[in-house]
Amino acid sequence: QVQVVESGGGLVQAGASLRLSCAASRHTGSTYVMAWFRQAPGKEREFVSAVSSSGATDYVDSVKGRFTISRDNAENPVYLQMNSLKPDDTAVYYCALTNSAILNRRAIAYDYWGQGTQVTVSS
Repeated sequence: QVQVVESGGGLVQAGASLRLSCAASRHTGSTYVMAWFRQAPGKEREFVSAVSSSGATDYVDSVKGRFTISRDNAENPVYLQMNSLKPDDTAVYYCALTNSAILNRRAIAYDYWGQGTQVTVSS
Protein backbone atom coordinates (compact mmCIF):
# COMPACT_ATOMS: atom_id res chain seq x y z
CA GLN A 1 0.00 0.00 0.00
CA VAL A 2 1.37 3.40 -0.95
CA GLN A 3 1.12 6.15 1.63
CA VAL A 4 0.98 9.75 0.55
CA VAL A 5 2.03 12.50 2.97
CA GLU A 6 1.61 16.24 2.51
CA SER A 7 3.37 19.03 4.36
CA GLY A 8 3.90 22.75 4.17
CA GLY A 9 0.53 24.25 4.94
CA GLY A 10 0.04 27.19 7.26
CA LEU A 11 -1.50 30.57 7.95
CA VAL A 12 -0.35 33.46 5.79
CA GLN A 13 -1.55 36.88 4.72
CA ALA A 14 -2.89 37.65 1.28
CA GLY A 15 -0.08 38.08 -1.22
CA ALA A 16 2.28 35.73 0.58
CA SER A 17 3.72 32.44 -0.66
CA LEU A 18 3.73 28.85 0.56
CA ARG A 19 5.26 25.67 -0.77
CA LEU A 20 3.48 22.38 -0.27
CA SER A 21 5.29 19.06 -0.49
CA CYS A 22 3.92 15.63 -1.23
CA ALA A 23 5.86 12.39 -0.85
CA ALA A 24 4.93 8.80 -1.58
CA SER A 25 6.10 6.06 0.79
CA ARG A 26 7.67 3.98 -1.96
CA HIS A 27 8.66 4.21 -5.57
CA THR A 28 5.57 4.84 -7.63
CA GLY A 29 6.66 3.19 -10.86
CA SER A 30 7.68 4.60 -14.20
CA THR A 31 4.28 6.05 -15.06
CA TYR A 32 2.24 8.11 -12.65
CA VAL A 33 0.37 11.32 -12.12
CA MET A 34 0.52 13.23 -8.88
CA ALA A 35 -2.05 15.91 -8.28
CA TRP A 36 -3.20 18.47 -5.79
CA PHE A 37 -6.83 18.97 -4.90
CA ARG A 38 -8.35 21.32 -2.36
CA GLN A 39 -11.54 21.50 -0.38
CA ALA A 40 -12.86 24.62 1.29
CA PRO A 41 -15.50 24.48 4.04
CA GLY A 42 -18.93 23.80 2.57
CA LYS A 43 -17.54 23.23 -0.92
CA GLU A 44 -16.73 20.20 -3.03
CA ARG A 45 -13.19 19.00 -3.50
CA GLU A 46 -11.71 20.64 -6.57
CA PHE A 47 -8.72 19.94 -8.79
CA VAL A 48 -5.83 22.37 -8.47
CA SER A 49 -2.87 21.00 -10.41
CA ALA A 50 -1.22 17.82 -11.61
CA VAL A 51 2.11 16.61 -12.98
CA SER A 52 2.76 13.41 -14.91
CA SER A 53 5.83 11.22 -15.02
CA SER A 54 6.55 12.64 -18.48
CA GLY A 55 6.60 16.17 -17.06
CA ALA A 56 3.27 17.35 -18.40
CA THR A 57 1.38 19.70 -16.10
CA ASP A 58 -2.15 20.97 -15.71
CA TYR A 59 -3.67 23.79 -13.66
CA VAL A 60 -7.14 24.99 -12.87
CA ASP A 61 -7.68 28.45 -14.33
CA SER A 62 -7.96 30.14 -10.93
CA VAL A 63 -4.33 29.32 -10.04
CA LYS A 64 -2.61 29.70 -13.41
CA GLY A 65 0.26 32.14 -13.19
CA ARG A 66 0.34 31.92 -9.38
CA PHE A 67 0.92 28.23 -8.61
CA THR A 68 3.66 25.99 -9.98
CA ILE A 69 3.79 22.21 -9.65
CA SER A 70 7.12 20.46 -10.00
CA ARG A 71 8.94 17.21 -9.46
CA ASP A 72 12.60 16.47 -10.14
CA ASN A 73 12.29 12.71 -10.47
CA ALA A 74 10.40 9.70 -9.16
CA GLU A 75 12.35 9.59 -5.92
CA ASN A 76 11.70 13.21 -4.92
CA PRO A 77 8.59 14.84 -3.55
CA VAL A 78 6.14 16.80 -5.64
CA TYR A 79 6.02 20.47 -4.81
CA LEU A 80 3.28 23.02 -5.22
CA GLN A 81 4.70 26.52 -5.07
CA MET A 82 1.86 28.92 -4.31
CA ASN A 83 2.51 32.61 -4.83
CA SER A 84 0.25 35.65 -4.54
CA LEU A 85 -2.10 33.75 -2.30
CA LYS A 86 -5.65 34.97 -1.95
CA PRO A 87 -8.27 34.35 0.76
CA ASP A 88 -10.15 32.24 -1.79
CA ASP A 89 -7.21 29.82 -1.75
CA THR A 90 -8.04 28.90 1.83
CA ALA A 91 -8.75 25.16 1.96
CA VAL A 92 -7.42 21.79 2.96
CA TYR A 93 -5.01 20.74 0.23
CA TYR A 94 -4.78 17.05 -0.64
CA CYS A 95 -2.15 15.25 -2.65
CA ALA A 96 -3.22 12.30 -4.77
CA LEU A 97 -1.46 9.67 -6.84
CA THR A 98 -2.41 7.38 -9.69
CA ASN A 99 -0.32 4.97 -11.73
CA SER A 100 -1.69 6.30 -14.98
CA ALA A 101 0.32 8.28 -17.49
CA ILE A 102 -2.60 10.55 -18.36
CA LEU A 103 -3.32 13.82 -16.58
CA ASN A 104 -6.77 13.77 -15.01
CA ARG A 105 -8.79 16.38 -13.16
CA ARG A 106 -11.28 13.92 -11.67
CA ALA A 107 -10.73 12.85 -8.06
CA ILE A 108 -12.09 9.38 -8.80
CA ALA A 109 -9.12 8.71 -11.08
CA TYR A 110 -6.66 8.77 -8.17
CA ASP A 111 -5.91 5.69 -6.08
CA TYR A 112 -3.92 7.06 -3.17
CA TRP A 113 -4.60 10.13 -1.09
CA GLY A 114 -2.88 12.00 1.68
CA GLN A 115 -4.56 13.27 4.84
CA GLY A 116 -4.45 16.87 3.73
CA THR A 117 -2.72 20.02 4.92
CA GLN A 118 -4.50 23.23 5.88
CA VAL A 119 -3.78 26.44 4.01
CA THR A 120 -5.34 29.58 5.44
CA VAL A 121 -4.96 32.96 3.77
CA SER A 122 -6.07 35.99 5.73
CA SER A 123 -7.12 39.25 4.10
